[in-house]
Amino acid sequence: MIRDRGNIKWTSMMLPEHVKLLRAWSETDMYQEKPELDEQQLEQFNELIFHAMEEHVELIFTYYKNHFFHTCSGYVHYMDPIQQTLRIVDEHTNTRLQLPLTDVIDVKRK
Repeated sequence: MIRDRGNIKWTSMMLPEHVKLLRAWSETDMYQEKPELDEQQLEQFNELIFHAMEEHVELIFTYYKNHFFHTCSGYVHYMDPIQQTLRIVDEHTNTRLQLPLTDVIDVKRK
């Protein structure tokens, strides 16, 4: 087994610019790609959202923001067709979120 010290061995020969670029590269390496949704999935999301608005059902949303996936739960208060956004209200924490429809990856009933 080779016992290597990794980058520690090379830090004395590295310029600060190299270190900065290596850190930026390792950050971007952890980014997640946004999946492409097909028409059938979008139609299912649309139906689920409209039924939840009618019946006042809490939903769990998975959305893509800043190269990572995030989740939130709440009730859909309003769907803005002009701005293509959802206004979600979380009654547990009393917060409001405006979520672009293009960022929504998954919608589930709670």
